[in-house]
Amino acid sequence: HEALVRWQHPERGLVHPAEFIQLAEETGQILKIGEWILGEACRWTTFIGAERDLQIAVNLSARQFNDPQLPKIVARVLRETGLPPRLLELEITESTAMRETDAALRTLQRLKQIGVSIAIDDFGTGYSSLSYLRRFPVDKVKIDRSFVAELPADRDQGAIVSAIVALAHALQIQVVAEGVETEEQREFLRSCGCDFIQGYLTGKPADADSAAKDYV
Repeated sequence: HEALVRWQHPERGLVHPAEFIQLAEETGQILKIGEWILGEACRWTTFIGAERDLQIAVNLSARQFNDPQLPKIVARVLRETGLPPRLLELEITESTAMRETDAALRTLQRLKQIGVSIAIDDFGTGYSSLSYLRRFPVDKVKIDRSFVAELPADRDQGAIVSAIVALAHALQIQVVAEGVETEEQREFLRSCGCDFIQGYLTGKPADADSAAKDYV
């Protein structure tokens, strides 16, 4: 499961993150919003039952990831909610990880010491480096949806996806394909050995209350 934020505006109704996250990032409000999202996601996962071993994924913005207090915040939220660290996966984009690789490595190492999982989101769209994948304590890479959209018809995209899966597996990293919408895409990804898929084929976004009913 991946936590997705929406803003229930009193006049505009449901506002999607594309309309407010960038502004929150620029003004610094993303730190408060991000901490709230992290807490709610961990509370939800604890509520539906940690014994099910259901992992929750939470996206971190660039400003959140660069906040020196991030590891302390993550540890405190886990302690307050009672969620086992292994059930929390933190996602950062490839471009965020590559901005300051030494600082990013230190932050990732501190997070891994807490016991959480780390995923690189939008993989393939940033400034990829094989060396950082080898150095960083990464558990998963998520292939960006732009590489999945034209599968299996686009042979070039198919070759890229196959190569990413093979590279990740050689480094003992699991692979998630994003934006999977068709059975043909699923079959191609299965043939490549992709570990997980994410997209409308397997389920559409649902509010927390509705999703919880599937478990309680």
